[in-house]
Amino acid sequence: MNTTPKNWEDLLPYEKFEIFGAQSLTDSELLAIIIRTGTKDANSIELGKKILNLSNGRGQTNGLLSLQHLTLEELMKIKGIGKVKAIRIKCVTEFSRRIAMETFKKGIRFDKPATIADYYKEQVRHLEVEQVILVMTDGKNQFLKDCVLSIGTVNMSLISPREIFMTALKAHAVHILLVHNHPSGDPTPSRDDIEITKRIHEASQLMNIPLVDHIIIGDNTYMSLKELRYI
Repeated sequence: MNTTPKNWEDLLPYEKFEIFGAQSLTDSELLAIIIRTGTKDANSIELGKKILNLSNGRGQTNGLLSLQHLTLEELMKIKGIGKVKAIRIKCVTEFSRRIAMETFKKGIRFDKPATIADYYKEQVRHLEVEQVILVMTDGKNQFLKDCVLSIGTVNMSLISPREIFMTALKAHAVHILLVHNHPSGDPTPSRDDIEITKRIHEASQLMNIPLVDHIIIGDNTYMSLKELRYI
C-alpha cells in the first residue's frame, strides 16, 4: 500500500479542509464543496471558478461579492449548475448575509441615518422592486426587530398605520423607523414617500411611539426624510 502523503496541489477540497481547516480553502474550493460534483468537462473546482467569474447582470464581476446578487437563472446558465446546486449556493449566500447583519447590529445604536443605511443597504439596494421595512428599537435606540411591510410600489394602500403600530406594540418598541429602497438608484423621496412619512409621523405622536426617521436607499447612497426636515 502506498502511504506517501499527497502533495498540497493534489489534495481535494474535502481533504484540505480536514487537514488544514476551512481557512485554507480558496473561494473556488469552498464553492466546490458546496456544489459537490462537477461534470465530465469541468470538475467542481472549475465550476466554482466559473461561478466567481460570472457577471452579476450589471456587467460587474466581483467574485464572492457578486454571489448575493446573482439570480438562479444566471447561475443555471453555467453548464453543470442545475436548479438544486443554484438554490444551494443562494441559500449559503443568504445565510452568510444574515450572519453578517446579526454581527453588525450587536450593540449599535439606530439613531443616525448613516448607521441605518449602512445596516440595510446590502439587503435592499439591488432589489428590482421597492421593499418597505419597519424597524423597531428600544429606549436606547438599539435594534429590537424588523419586518417587511410591503413589496412593490409604495402607496397609501400598501402601508397601514394600524399594522405598523400593532406590530410595534407587540415588539414593545419605543421608537420606529421606516427603510425602503428605490430600484432606480436615486433615493430622492417621491410625493407618496413624503405624504406617507408625514401621515405615519402624526400617528406615531398619538401612539407615543415616535417615528425617528424614514431612510430611502439608492445605489450606494441614501436620503433621510428627517434630515430633509419632513419629520
